[in-house]
Amino acid sequence: MANTDRRSYRRKPNLLQREGVVEVDWKDTALLRKFLSDRGKIRSRRVTGLTTQEQREVAKAIKNAREMALLPYPCNGRK
Repeated sequence: MANTDRRSYRRKPNLLQREGVVEVDWKDTALLRKFLSDRGKIRSRRVTGLTTQEQREVAKAIKNAREMALLPYPCNGRK
């Protein structure tokens, strides 16, 4: 009972490819905010569609921007 009805689909280009970004910069907060959830967490590769290397670069840039107080740290929503 193997599944022989597989669909081939074309992968949607990820956000970095659509924007034409060659190098991820921690000072580009407008771009980095697109990779954050509404609570400030970094979105997963499954959601963003980035490659492993691109995800690593984005995560490192977000962490640098957080250290420089350009982006928020994640919050748990409880107060």
